[in-house]
Amino acid sequence: MCGRTSLFAPAEAVAQRFDAEPTEPLEPRYNVSPGQKHPVVRNDALDAIQFPTWGLVPQWSDDAPSSGHINARSETLAEKPSFREAFAERRCLVLADGFYDWKPTPTGKQPYRIERKDRNPFAFAGLWEPETDTRNATFTIVTTEPNAVVEEVHHRMPVMLDRDEEDRWLRESDPEVLGDLLDPYPADEMRAYPVSSAVNDPGNDSPEVIEEVPAEDDVQTGLDEF
Repeated sequence: MCGRTSLFAPAEAVAQRFDAEPTEPLEPRYNVSPGQKHPVVRNDALDAIQFPTWGLVPQWSDDAPSSGHINARSETLAEKPSFREAFAERRCLVLADGFYDWKPTPTGKQPYRIERKDRNPFAFAGLWEPETDTRNATFTIVTTEPNAVVEEVHHRMPVMLDRDEEDRWLRESDPEVLGDLLDPYPADEMRAYPVSSAVNDPGNDSPEVIEEVPAEDDVQTGLDEF
């Protein structure tokens, strides 16, 4: 599951890192939620950072982005009608420098921020759909099994691509080769830490939401797919 993300690295650093220029101002975002626009690099325009809406809506659907798919399971991309064509033809890099998930505790769910240890920007594997007469272009983030860091918080994690995998995700056409890219990111390169429940409100989009706070005690419980 990936229901919140962030990208607050300087715009110049992001453009240099992904060798692409933003099509509109790239503002720092600390708490991005579904239904909002977010920067991606699409496989039809490798030199541009574009801003589709988070929540993929297939071209054939009349749904609004608010009811779109925020995540797509890597195991069924080639099978599900909502993702099959996009997996074959419309892949993207979803630019980020961290994400959030929620861990059950005795007093509720404790939000955690999960990021690379070096805090550098990276890319999630994503799929996109083009704009229509009635809606902006949309995207979804692909998920996979968790690594040892994320499994302490949730039973799914977004696919974080290694830097040398990003070009293959955009350019490759063989589904088996693409499938090999959709594995958990190395746990020894990541960290997770508790953050304030302020992140629960999408309106809170400031540096304060990434600050570490004391964690609630762990609790044993089952985790269901959201």
